[in-house]
Amino acid sequence: MRLSVIIPTINERANIVSAIDSAWGAGAAEVIVVDGGSSDGTAELAQANRGCVVRTQPGRAVQMNEGARRAQGDLLLFLHADCRLTEGVGVQLAAATENPAVAWGAFWQRIDAAGAAYRFLELGNALRVRWRGMPLGDQAVFVRRDYFRRLGKFSLVPLLEDADFAARARGVSPPALLPGPVIVSARRWKEAGIIRQTLRNWRILYGWRRGRSIDDLARSYRRHDQCDASGGAREMDSTVTGHRDSDRGPLRP
Repeated sequence: MRLSVIIPTINERANIVSAIDSAWGAGAAEVIVVDGGSSDGTAELAQANRGCVVRTQPGRAVQMNEGARRAQGDLLLFLHADCRLTEGVGVQLAAATENPAVAWGAFWQRIDAAGAAYRFLELGNALRVRWRGMPLGDQAVFVRRDYFRRLGKFSLVPLLEDADFAARARGVSPPALLPGPVIVSARRWKEAGIIRQTLRNWRILYGWRRGRSIDDLARSYRRHDQCDASGGAREMDSTVTGHRDSDRGPLRP
């Protein structure tokens, strides 16, 4: 199948080249970088490194939907800018999608840091996919384009668009979990601390499952370039805390 890799970005100059290169190395037919208003030259750098750059309003759901709309491939893969695909991913996708029952899925992670705690997190996230059918965005979610359109794309919410999509998708078809791995930046855990960041993510997911407003939950989770040294939220003005600014860091329970 023709693979389209879609990378939503905002202020990801340090990571975008390696993300694009990894997509080409995994066999992508096209790499679409959807920039939500970077001020650090991310879009220009992506364009100089063979990325097809599209500019939109900020918001990960908005950006990924626009990338999917423009994609020409039969298979869409949504890659966070601080993640990298490994070479075997393309072969795994080709083999998995020979089975028409495989409509969507994600990959095992490899967090880019040493230590048993990170290996435990990787295992826990894989088991979440196997047992609950709930991959999140930093596991490089892939989906057949026709299935994506059938499900109605990503909901335009300020947080948890990946969990919302997974909840709808698993109701129709279980996700495949491929070995990958997808390499994931450890920046959030290193900034805030493994325990603190993990508990924060669990609290947000628990609140969402209990029906708490996503707008309320989003106030405690800021995108990577809007965090203080502890990984918490800086004070924001209304233009940042509103609905449009939804390109927050990946949730990693």
